[in-house]
Amino acid sequence: MPFAEDAIGSRIEQLYREHWPLVCGYLIRRTRDPHLAEDLAQETFVKATGAMLGWRGDSPAAWLLAIARNVLLDHVRRSRISLPLPSPDALGVPELTSDASDAVAVRDVLDRMPERQRQLLTLVYFDGFSLVEVAAMTGVSVSSIKTALWRARAAFAECYGGHR
Repeated sequence: MPFAEDAIGSRIEQLYREHWPLVCGYLIRRTRDPHLAEDLAQETFVKATGAMLGWRGDSPAAWLLAIARNVLLDHVRRSRISLPLPSPDALGVPELTSDASDAVAVRDVLDRMPERQRQLLTLVYFDGFSLVEVAAMTGVSVSSIKTALWRARAAFAECYGGHR
């Protein structure tokens, strides 16, 4: 099947050229290590090549960012490191001490929130996606994401304040 392999190679090359900055930027923000981020971005595109036949043709940015997120999570599991809690200012809540009880409280509040708000807060504050990336993933305008995030943060802060 040389034709199919050529088509896949050509498509991956195009995706690489168009979306490398997005994927690498996401991974740099999450790891704060440009060399590690580049390695993980390369792994993302290798996995994308292998998964190309199963891709349904949805948003390439969303598809690649989902793969990048999974590659990052695999790396975190293999390395036995933990990613930090989001900053309290970002969520609009009192100082988090990053101990187990704060992590449980944050998860508890998130679990009680509406699905859309929970997903939005998780994508932005735990997975490290920018508003532009979330907009690209969801097909919604950046201004709509910004408004929805503001509302989700307010709801989280209210629930978290009542939780303590």
